[in-house]
Amino acid sequence: MAVDVIVAIPWRTKRSARGRAPDQSRILLLVFWLSGSALAAFIAIPLLGLAAMPSGAALVQVAAEPSVRQAIALSLEASFLTVAFAALLGVALAYVLARLSFPGKGVLAALLDLPLAVPHPVAGIALLSVFGRRGVLGMPAAALFGLKFWGTLTGIVAAMLFVAAPYTVSAARIGFENVDPRLEKVARTLGLGPWRTFWRVTLPLARRSIMTGLVLTYARAISEFGAVAILAYYPMTAPIKVYELFLRFGLDEAAAMAVLLLIVCLALFILFRRLVYGNAAPAGIGR
Repeated sequence: MAVDVIVAIPWRTKRSARGRAPDQSRILLLVFWLSGSALAAFIAIPLLGLAAMPSGAALVQVAAEPSVRQAIALSLEASFLTVAFAALLGVALAYVLARLSFPGKGVLAALLDLPLAVPHPVAGIALLSVFGRRGVLGMPAAALFGLKFWGTLTGIVAAMLFVAAPYTVSAARIGFENVDPRLEKVARTLGLGPWRTFWRVTLPLARRSIMTGLVLTYARAISEFGAVAILAYYPMTAPIKVYELFLRFGLDEAAAMAVLLLIVCLALFILFRRLVYGNAAPAGIGR
């Protein structure tokens, strides 16, 4: 009998532990769900309140204005150009930061993150000192090449790139750091050169992080106001047009255009998430 008791007790303990594990996991998920729902509600309620402000007639009236459509189209175009430059320049810089060690690397990384903390008007003033009519680059660029940053699409893209590119660099750097360098070495031993190794091994493995950074860059660029207003202002992007409508006509028309911009951005972000994550999520991961 003593042997039976000794054998039975561990078996029952193990069984009871297995029974408790799913319950504890459910409690953990429930607590996190409730706490996360509070943040989701904090974000969603103001957006729903904004969406409820304008009437359908106001939305149609504002959407029919050519200047509104031009402002939204300009924001989309400038944001896409910003993402293109961020992908071309930021991904290369992120790879260097992920793979090389050199003096001042920490300072450079902190400097690249600084635009995320700089207030928007300060960013605009900094850009104006460099790319303005009397700026150290703006004046010679206008004199030698006719390239102007004030009142042009070029200036809008420059302002957007300054404040949004750090998202691409940070996300891509994390993606490259998560790629095991031994995989690159194996590819080299199999006959691939450094460029083919990067395109066929490193880049695909870091693709999701890079795409996430580009989506964040686009989101930051299309919403930029302060830096664009100080450096370029004209032609008006969508955020500046919303501000102009608020000053000229009040809250109703400004809210109507803001809702139109939110609808466009929401549709784009849903599309971007499909491109990044696809239709199906990996097992155990929610999208």
